[in-house]
Amino acid sequence: MIEGPPHQSQRRCPWKKEAFSLASNLTISINGTGAGMSREVTGKELSGTSQGYSKTSHSRLEISSCLGRGGEKVGRFIPLSHQCVHFSPNSRPSVRGRRLLHPETFVDLQLRILHFTSIEPHRRFTKMDTLLDLAIQSLLRNESVAIQALQDMPRVFFVPLFIAAFEGGHKNILSEMVKVWPFHCLHIGSLTVQKPQHELLKAMIENFPVRPSKNSASRLPKLRILDLRQDNGYKTTCHDVRIKEPFCFHSCAFSDSSILKIEGQNHFVNSEPMIQFPRPVELLVDLSLDGSLVEKEFLVLLISKIMESLGSLRICCQDLQVDKLCNSICTLNFLDLNCVVQLSIHRGSLSDITNVLSQMDHLESLSLSKVTFRSLSGKVFKNFLGHLRRMNYLKEVSLSSFCLTGHLDRVLRVLPPGLHFLCLPFCDLSYRDFRFMAQSSQVSRLKLLNLSNNPMCWNDFEPFQTRLVIFSGTLRHLEINHGLINDTAISVLIPALTRCTQLRVLCFASNPITMPMLVTMVNNLTPLKKLKYVIYPIPVHCYAVWPFQGSIDRRKLALVQLQLKVMLELAERADMTWITYLE
Repeated sequence: MIEGPPHQSQRRCPWKKEAFSLASNLTISINGTGAGMSREVTGKELSGTSQGYSKTSHSRLEISSCLGRGGEKVGRFIPLSHQCVHFSPNSRPSVRGRRLLHPETFVDLQLRILHFTSIEPHRRFTKMDTLLDLAIQSLLRNESVAIQALQDMPRVFFVPLFIAAFEGGHKNILSEMVKVWPFHCLHIGSLTVQKPQHELLKAMIENFPVRPSKNSASRLPKLRILDLRQDNGYKTTCHDVRIKEPFCFHSCAFSDSSILKIEGQNHFVNSEPMIQFPRPVELLVDLSLDGSLVEKEFLVLLISKIMESLGSLRICCQDLQVDKLCNSICTLNFLDLNCVVQLSIHRGSLSDITNVLSQMDHLESLSLSKVTFRSLSGKVFKNFLGHLRRMNYLKEVSLSSFCLTGHLDRVLRVLPPGLHFLCLPFCDLSYRDFRFMAQSSQVSRLKLLNLSNNPMCWNDFEPFQTRLVIFSGTLRHLEINHGLINDTAISVLIPALTRCTQLRVLCFASNPITMPMLVTMVNNLTPLKKLKYVIYPIPVHCYAVWPFQGSIDRRKLALVQLQLKVMLELAERADMTWITYLE
């Protein structure tokens, strides 16, 4: 609340005039409770001049609570880090015995008053977010003023200012904000990170305070956890729930050298021991080691930051993607691989992959493609299976172009029960492999199954049908593209498919199916209310020579698409999409 003296004392309080003049260039809507009480006023009516100020004898300006853009509650405040301000006729304002900022600094901040109860108590200003946006944009237009204001800016302004600065590409402001960030953690969260934003991320890393400043040893930077991962479920910062140690809901919980574990072992109560020992800080990133120039420049920055920190900085990577593993072995030495939760490796030897897996205990998702090894009976493959056996948290497994002919049982036996995703494309699976899969308890609750590009031209489809029945209560996504599945096989599978009530996506493209069987599929699958997307094969009658794409008769294909569209309309399934594609 800002309480002013009578208008006769206005001349003796120039500071108040400057404060009110902050809103002098605004036009704000005032909504009254009675007839004729809603109108538009300009900020000049609140500028503190004797003429405008004398309109009422009740001279009070109140700031009500509102929510900032980041979702945090903005309490009753003015653009200073204080709650309640009282004006005296001949002195500067004071708040609970504290001195306020110099009036010039107050003006330079250009932080508009956010919410008013007008000079007449029954009138209230609205459009809270609009005024906050206006204040933030005013700061962003003058970077030097914004940077100067950061040292004394209220904490509630940091999150909305950070979001606006990131979205607007204000590199210099972001760099300075990281240095004085008033919370323990900073998350990118749901902010969009594309190629133009890579420079912003690099600037944030460069200015991440990994050591106490020499000029302010008694005042340590508060930011301890910089999280550059994209996740829509993360807020920009976590609420402070502890006093003596930093807390973050999304910090690393696996490594022995994580802040969570170190702070639990060492409770530094005063600041003196904190200066004597390295103050642990964490940088959380998702890495894609693809050998590109951007990746190399980013790695050079990370290594230089590690050296600058003198051992206090930890790089935590929970999502690691590697293309051509042999070129990234040295890079992996800088990472604590025990933090990795999702691992994807494209092109690598099974021996190198096994060495990487030996350093991981908390893996939840594993994707390997184009893996080279000599024999499924050799020592390397046995070691690989041994490390898979330790992965008790594994929920997703993808082995692509990983020859497992006749040995799928050995892989499934070491996987933990309750697997959710299983992808085995281009694995040359045999009839024996499918028979074991039908009996395996490890894959009894799958949500996603991809068996594409495995020949399934057998006379007996009962094992696969049995497995689909077992999956029926959980399976949501099924892919069996390029499987040489004909009409006979489909007719066997249809009863099992109709029992998959949770199925949302079905892909069975590039299989030799006739038009009558495709019509049968549509009639049987449209009753599945949760099934929304189906990718179907082009019927064989559309080809001059199946499966050569160049021999497709486009006119016949158009008639097929039209017929399916009519069938979906008759079945009242406007929410269902049936598509095919030309390769």
